Amino acid sequence: MKKTALRHSGGGLNGDCTKTLAELAALVGGKVVGNAALRISGISGIREAGPGQLTFVANHKYLPLLESTRASAAVISQDVKKAPIPIIRTENPSLAFAKIASALNLVEDNHPEGISPKAQIAKGAKLGKGVSVQAFAVIEACAVIGDRTVIYPGCYVGRSARIGNDCVLYSNVSVRERVEIGHRVIIHSGTVIGSDGFGFAMVGGVHHKIPQIGTVSIEDDVEIGANAAIDRARFGKTVIGKGTKIDNLVQIAHNVVVGPNSILVAQAGVSGSTTLGSHVVLAGQAGVVGHISIGDGAMIGAQAGVTKDIQAGVQAWGTPAKPLDQAKRTNAALQRLPELHKKLSVLQRKIEALEKRKQR
Repeated sequence: MKKTALRHSGGGLNGDCTKTLAELAALVGGKVVGNAALRISGISGIREAGPGQLTFVANHKYLPLLESTRASAAVISQDVKKAPIPIIRTENPSLAFAKIASALNLVEDNHPEGISPKAQIAKGAKLGKGVSVQAFAVIEACAVIGDRTVIYPGCYVGRSARIGNDCVLYSNVSVRERVEIGHRVIIHSGTVIGSDGFGFAMVGGVHHKIPQIGTVSIEDDVEIGANAAIDRARFGKTVIGKGTKIDNLVQIAHNVVVGPNSILVAQAGVSGSTTLGSHVVLAGQAGVVGHISIGDGAMIGAQAGVTKDIQAGVQAWGTPAKPLDQAKRTNAALQRLPELHKKLSVLQRKIEALEKRKQR
């Protein structure tokens, strides 16, 4: 494999592009209230922003900060009619922020190009057009890397693994043997795809390892945070559906199927052979037992413990997880236990006193 000097592509945080509020509003399908000719050079948080910068408010609890912000303008939801500074009213301020950041050339996009002489690429590995492989990355035999994919330092791509076009593997990502990754997938540092499923059989007081001979399939447009772990299947595939986004420190066990466009937030864990439908949300530290299913559009609250099937569209919370309304009533009752205990003690003493009187 020919190796070339590395260089960085264009772009980056140069901040040399300005646009008017009217131009930015047109970009995001919004409406300007105030000075439409105002020029914007950057974006920042509502507390940190300064003159010439645009901020955004997606959560109404931050609206009072518009009175004190130094930002020149703000992106706000449609239901806000006016503000102390010029605004762009839009359906989705967070999405508008992403589009405006790109328009102002504020999105970091300077991945290196070329193949480092210090990369180790086995004979028989196939690299597409415009692939970048940085120092100390290892690509094993029969691996296939798609066009324009970028592999940062210290990554490992196992034998016969397949990675699609326009992917980014940040430093120290491990993609084990035979793993399949689609197009436009982003994997952040330290994540492991295709580690062995946790399978052991107790025989004679000793844990014997059960071979995990399946693989992992990551579909298109998935993003996986740092230090996540997705185990290979015992047989068949562990599957992460198209468009799903996985936060840092998430654990997905063997033979799990995660449907398209789902969200798994930090430290969530899914046990083996469980199926998540499409557009499922697992909030932070939610835990799901094995061999159950969670229906399309279900939302599991933070630190919930899911022990049985959850139907489509249900919001569940608590341990064991219950429908949200029921979980809230249960939690409210639990908060009143000390007060109820005192009342019960008083009633018990009164009953005892009455019984003593009857005995006389």
